[in-house]
Amino acid sequence: MPLPETPQAGFAKQRFIRLMKGMGIATTIAVALTWTLFYRELGFVSIHFYIATGLGVAFAMMLMGALMGLVFLSSGSGHDDRMPGASQDGEADS
Repeated sequence: MPLPETPQAGFAKQRFIRLMKGMGIATTIAVALTWTLFYRELGFVSIHFYIATGLGVAFAMMLMGALMGLVFLSSGSGHDDRMPGASQDGEADS
């Protein structure tokens, strides 16, 4: 059962998009910093090493940002309030 589009849900979606853009910028900086530090310490090892390191750092950071953002999106859009068995104090109804 899809939820109706509300201003609250629209705001939550915009916040999620803003969070993911910010995580993209932070990820780019983190990958560049990681490559710089590895090059200073190890020199040029192999292009495959740098590609794998960049992909690993980027994947981990973007996955973390997406999962955290989806928690905020679910909460902010009202999906959590509509779940059967959910109560206001956070305990499941029996």
